Amino acid sequence: MALKSSNKVDTNVYEIEVTVDAQTFADACKSAYMRQRKSIQLPGFRKGKAPMGMVEKAYGEAVFYEDALEIVYPQAVQAAIDEAELRVVDQPFDLDVPVMSKSEGVEMKMKVTVYPEVKLGKYKGLKAEYGETEATDDDVAEELKNMQERNSRLVSVEDRPAEMGDTAEIDFEGFVDGEAFDGGKGENYPLELGSGSFIPGFEEQVAGHNVDDEFDVNVTFPEEYQADLAGKEAVFKCKIHEIKKKELPELDDEFAKDVDEEVETLDELKEKLTKQISEKKAEDAKREFENALIQQVIDNMEAEVPECMNTQKVDELVQDYGYRLQMQGIDINTYLQYLGQSMDDFKKQFEDGAKQQVRVAIALEEIAKAENIEATEEEINAEVDKLAEQYGMDAEQIKAAVPIEQLENDIKTRKAVDVVVDSAKKA
Repeated sequence: MALKSSNKVDTNVYEIEVTVDAQTFADACKSAYMRQRKSIQLPGFRKGKAPMGMVEKAYGEAVFYEDALEIVYPQAVQAAIDEAELRVVDQPFDLDVPVMSKSEGVEMKMKVTVYPEVKLGKYKGLKAEYGETEATDDDVAEELKNMQERNSRLVSVEDRPAEMGDTAEIDFEGFVDGEAFDGGKGENYPLELGSGSFIPGFEEQVAGHNVDDEFDVNVTFPEEYQADLAGKEAVFKCKIHEIKKKELPELDDEFAKDVDEEVETLDELKEKLTKQISEKKAEDAKREFENALIQQVIDNMEAEVPECMNTQKVDELVQDYGYRLQMQGIDINTYLQYLGQSMDDFKKQFEDGAKQQVRVAIALEEIAKAENIEATEEEINAEVDKLAEQYGMDAEQIKAAVPIEQLENDIKTRKAVDVVVDSAKKA
């Protein structure tokens, strides 16, 4: 088995010619015969006892060629790819086999898609905005407001009409062209006015009415609504049973102790929130700074990425999503049925993110090469220990589950990011 030729025929595409010598192919034919022998029956022979030569005479010499080709193909093609020093990123295509016989061996032509040629642009000394890292008084006030909202209670209101922000307990029934439709009826439904949970315009028309009021709400279903109602005008017959407003707790020491058992006073709570918010803002600023720099790196890079690499990344992302659903006891096909989506439509949501991730990975790999970055044995072992602690497994289990090459690549990628970040300037 050998590489006969390798020629670039298009961007990221090579045509290779692969040969398999006659003896190797003849041996493969014999292996194919041995695999099938038990199921072969010829007149004059017991089932499974017909000699190979008699089978070939009866059915033609080429009777085992296709199966023999399947036997030699993987090793022959991989050997040719290795000899040509090509980094193939997808399965070969446009296979042509002009020669195939036990006397002449096999000659194959095929095309392969290879890793793109990459020209790195500037990746050191870049500049990007670095966000604020200190919590402001407004930040703390907003978080306290959110905590009040989470600890609020609803109290009945009888002396005024419903307002946006209230929760109105209503009965409703929807009609299109005077006919009630399925799913358009509810009783004693707690509707938070302003939540946007109902059709646009519905909640605004409930506001202004009092308890025991009976009234009509006129709306038009959005064009993207379910097919039988999309774009149609509807009338909902409504009645309000109760109106409740949100009552927020007082911001005082008692409130502080109620929401956080580790503090005694409101001032202590504010101090703790200031620290937590500052830590989060620092993390966000660091992440956004890195993202902005990496975006510049890939913008400066020249590379025509094969579409198959993007498609493979989409499949990986969808597979990962499916694994996370399984951990929650949900099958991805059931999930898609619930969403009313096909798998193809679902995959489209991942396309932009996949393209970005592929280009980032390519750029960081090229930086690692340019900087001669390697992963040391100590770093690999530290990564194994970290994963073992994270997943509650021992080191040997991690090594068996995660290829060392993947660990090395993760380490080199992080180091490449450090090269970009450490040399950058904050705008």
